[in-house]
Amino acid sequence: MIIDREKALLLHRRARGKIRIYPTVNIRNEEDLALAYIQGGVYAAEEIRKDRNALYDYTGKGNRLAVISDGTAVLGMGNIGPEAALPVMEGKCLLFKNFGDVNAIPVCIDSKGPEDIVAAAKLLAPTFGAINIEDVSSPNSFAVVERLQTELDIPVFCDDQHGSAVVVMAAILNALKVVEKDLGEVSIVIMGTGSAGIAVARLLLHAGVRRIVALNRCGIIGEGNECMNFVQAELAKRINPEGRRGDISDAMKEADIYIGLSSRGKITGEHIRSMKEKGIVLALSMPEPEITADEALQAGAAIYAEGLAGSFNAMPNLHAYPGIARGLLDVRATGLNDNILMEAAKAIAGAVDRRRLSGNCIIPDLFSDEVTPRVAEAVAQQAMADGLARHPLPPRQVYDETWNRLFGVIQERA
Repeated sequence: MIIDREKALLLHRRARGKIRIYPTVNIRNEEDLALAYIQGGVYAAEEIRKDRNALYDYTGKGNRLAVISDGTAVLGMGNIGPEAALPVMEGKCLLFKNFGDVNAIPVCIDSKGPEDIVAAAKLLAPTFGAINIEDVSSPNSFAVVERLQTELDIPVFCDDQHGSAVVVMAAILNALKVVEKDLGEVSIVIMGTGSAGIAVARLLLHAGVRRIVALNRCGIIGEGNECMNFVQAELAKRINPEGRRGDISDAMKEADIYIGLSSRGKITGEHIRSMKEKGIVLALSMPEPEITADEALQAGAAIYAEGLAGSFNAMPNLHAYPGIARGLLDVRATGLNDNILMEAAKAIAGAVDRRRLSGNCIIPDLFSDEVTPRVAEAVAQQAMADGLARHPLPPRQVYDETWNRLFGVIQERA
């Protein structure tokens, strides 16, 4: 989808920020003022001082999320700095609100490295029920997220990592049903080993895939690759059991699935023809896909998808992160793990009507009203099952409440 530049700039100038803060309490007289501010606030503060968990009952922490970025890896633009990243982070917060009713706040920081981001997030944590690390360059994003996940008692996730992994997994689950192949037996190529590529590989490993080959700018990661960072080196020990070396041409031979997650990836019809029959091509590189739908399908791909909303078989992360955040916040989760991410992926995959499932429909419609409620419910249930929920809720409650938040009417129970 091509967007007019002047139209986009006009929208931003008129809006002057894509989110606002609105009061939830009216102040019409002196009593209202006293209840809401000093005198009334003191009583709430005393309760929280006695029991820190009361923070969720007396404040907005339970529905507040920080979107923290240093602007070093903004999608399609790279290292543009925290100031230039702000309109993108505001847009992300708008989507959290519109698609998940999550009160997300953009926090763009002038960071000199991962230690600054970790320190900022830890200082801000008492105010928020969850933290999303956004558009931080790899491998720093992994260092930041993994540190915070061990040092904070609220969920810390990274949409560039976890959202990407969940949406790719959902698409693969459905695509394999269409081509009638088994997840545990397929061979997968991942072009790009930044935040998204590494996270996708990790979730595939968790799901039982072992035949994975991943590439960075120097080729297949593993022995002999001189461009690996510490995250890529760790992943290389767990994948590529055949010990392949070389470039994308070597990696693509006899592959079942290609996943493009690079900013500069390119593949050709010859690469597609070297894959196994009924090949699956997820050309998700930004800002342009590695190969067009026509080229891939003419070369023999059975299924083709792109990443941007509005594109062919679109796979935007928007399917994942609002529901993940909603489910984690609703049960006051203390963390996030691969089991939760897998259940989120299954929920997205399951939101595609089985009667419509085909090579042209492996992922739900962008505005499907089922996706966020299903993902939120699945995330909440798995968080409870794994002992990560401070506030367990009965089955279906998160689904119903999410539906009501977004659409105003609770669906009748089946």
